Amino acid sequence: MDVTISQSTVEGAAQAPPSKSYTHRAILAAGYADNTTVSDPLLSADTRATMRAVEAFGGTVEYDEDANQLDIEGFSGNPETPDDVIDCANSGTTMRLTTAAAGLAEDLTVLTGDESLRSRPQGALLRALDQLGGRAESTRANGQAPLVIGGPVTGGSAAIPGDVSSQFITALLMAGAVTDAGIDLTLQTELKSAPYVDITIEVLEAFGVSARQTANGFAVGGYQEYDAGDGYNVPGDFSSISYLIAAGALAGGEVTVSGAYPSAQGDQAIVDIVRDMGGDVSWDESAGELTVTGSELTGTAVDVGDTPDLLPTIAVLGAAADGETHITNCEHVRYKETDRVSAMAEALTKMGATVEETQETLTIDGSETELSGATVDGRADHRIIMSLAVAGLIADGETTITGAEHVDVSFPDFFETMADLGAVVSR
Repeated sequence: MDVTISQSTVEGAAQAPPSKSYTHRAILAAGYADNTTVSDPLLSADTRATMRAVEAFGGTVEYDEDANQLDIEGFSGNPETPDDVIDCANSGTTMRLTTAAAGLAEDLTVLTGDESLRSRPQGALLRALDQLGGRAESTRANGQAPLVIGGPVTGGSAAIPGDVSSQFITALLMAGAVTDAGIDLTLQTELKSAPYVDITIEVLEAFGVSARQTANGFAVGGYQEYDAGDGYNVPGDFSSISYLIAAGALAGGEVTVSGAYPSAQGDQAIVDIVRDMGGDVSWDESAGELTVTGSELTGTAVDVGDTPDLLPTIAVLGAAADGETHITNCEHVRYKETDRVSAMAEALTKMGATVEETQETLTIDGSETELSGATVDGRADHRIIMSLAVAGLIADGETTITGAEHVDVSFPDFFETMADLGAVVSR
């Protein structure tokens, strides 16, 4: 599906979608438990992949539309060997979290995904499972899916790099809690995307599981039971909120976003980033309301080591700001659904922006930029599509984004939300 955005002014109120990161973790944590309700979940292509994985391991997942909750009967820390291959579709989180879960099963599990997911690195997680006594192989011997995983892993110690994906650590901490010995992880390199591990520890605590950061990495004790008591409520998603904030700052009127409560999400840094650029942003944290007014922005410098998902949003903000916006520490952003650094450089250049790209940086000179509408490739990547839609709000003429249906990964109602705010959207 192609979507065309025309230059528009946006204003009004929008509800933040539920967090994809929290929903993934809550669904799998409920899988490790007995019976759990997960309220206000994000229902998207990615999170449905995690639901299917829980069912493949012997659990059941049912959605109660009236209550807006998932009723999950888990596999009680003992995943069954699936009857069929687990298809993780385009969800890297699903693949990594369920790879570690598969290491707990007695026999072999096969995991695969779409073409994009089969190109993403999994080797460090496979090596860690090997160190923990499991069988973990890539069928093409290249550290990429399809994967064959066997166990049972009973716990122990493993070394793992921290600069490829924090999801490896999340996966092992979640699985390690139900092993006999627990898991002690030593980081071989500096941890990138650290707030995502904070999210994991926060969710584990909500399910009665204790994990901790150590001097050299992370550890989780064994023989723990997952139990969320009366259930778990998913908070709003700041990665998705970033597009609404950017739209308000660049093309507002005044935009108010509800459901924006503080949490461990690193991407809530978008509030301070827009403020640093001169944006008019107020945040009532107790009410969970953010209000953004259209503003004249100036360039800034942002290290995205801990907030890789914000790079596309920041790049668009930089294209409209006066002066240079310098995004650093972003090599790991190249290993997402697509190479997001080059994807944004290519699309913004096509729209008339002045962009310079290195392996670790992306620099946009907004003072030399007049954005014009163009047909740009969404790269089958939800974050690229949504950020380019925001750019389309301020570009002269019409901006057409290809493959726009992929917003279903994290923000299924994105274009409806934008239209409700006044954006001129056609499909």
